[in-house]
Amino acid sequence: MAEDWQEGGFGLYVHWPFCQAKCPYCDFNSHVAQVIDHARWRDAYLREIAFYAGLVPNRVLGSIFFGGGTPSLMDPETVAAVIDAARAAWPVANDLEITLEANPTSVEAGRFAAYAHAGVNRVSLGVQALNDTDLRRLGRLHSAAEAMQAYEIARKFFDRTSFDLIYARQDQTLDAWRDELRRALDLAVDHLSLYQLTIEGGTAFGERYAAGKLRGLPNEDLAADMYEATQEICGAAGMAAYEVSNHARPGADSRHNRLYWRYGDYVGVGPGAHGRLTIGGQRHATEAWRAPGKWLNAVAQGTGESLRDALSREEQATEHLLMGLRLSEGIDMARHAALSGTPLDAGRLRHLEEIGMVEMAGTRLRVTGAGRPVLNAVLRELLT
Repeated sequence: MAEDWQEGGFGLYVHWPFCQAKCPYCDFNSHVAQVIDHARWRDAYLREIAFYAGLVPNRVLGSIFFGGGTPSLMDPETVAAVIDAARAAWPVANDLEITLEANPTSVEAGRFAAYAHAGVNRVSLGVQALNDTDLRRLGRLHSAAEAMQAYEIARKFFDRTSFDLIYARQDQTLDAWRDELRRALDLAVDHLSLYQLTIEGGTAFGERYAAGKLRGLPNEDLAADMYEATQEICGAAGMAAYEVSNHARPGADSRHNRLYWRYGDYVGVGPGAHGRLTIGGQRHATEAWRAPGKWLNAVAQGTGESLRDALSREEQATEHLLMGLRLSEGIDMARHAALSGTPLDAGRLRHLEEIGMVEMAGTRLRVTGAGRPVLNAVLRELLT
């Protein structure tokens, strides 16, 4: 009998926690280290993959994602060993997607060639801005010219490329963002991740903002205008949003991230990595120790997993809703009802439909273009 996770698929996330420098807006689990024992890290990743293969054997692996941190700082030998171990641990899909995140400062033709030889077939570049002033403000170590050079190198070795841009930056105008986005689309990229700058607590930007020292941020109206311009320009270029912050040409969406949004199962290995795994018919949330040293030592003792919690039906239904409504395709209402045990409140759905925030397409519930900018409010209404 099919289990719910099969609706989304099965993947592997590998977290590399090291960066050359910590960006002031970043709240990811990333660290700067002078010395890295690559052989020890390689051994730890292989041990963890073997551990999880014992828990969930015989799954068809659809994607592998190397995230971070800056995975393009990994030894290519480590990337190759992880991919080989994953292929040995599980049967793999014929169209297995293997993505590696890269920063332009760590891109070298020889290193990219080695990653491609190892099996990586998709690269996501952390470009973030196309002008040097804003790159410096964002704490990036590369220039706009280096970013473009990295992109050209990536296109030589990988069939699929993506890059990230951040908008609603300090002193950014709507016209400047329109121009920057059109320049990005002119590069023939097939996937763009376009994020509005958010100020997170515990980051350097968060501290500056709290102290009143982060000036020039756009107001809510300007940020909303930038979002609308993003939808308009990308849509006209044939790269409509398939998820709130992600745009792709037909067939070029990120299969691994789509797995998250479709609420599939995935193994998470590496410091701070999260996972969702169905074991014996029960879905669990997993987490790994965040501190790199603690994770390494824990793996040596058996596993780097710090938590494994069984998720109730209500928790699973909530996660399915939170993730699935980010997608333009929405969620299947029957699946949600099966997870929760009860359908969504008909009165709340009718109200949201009447005010144009959601729509039904057959058995699927989707957030409309008008509802997407206020998705959190829509979700609160449905989950109350």
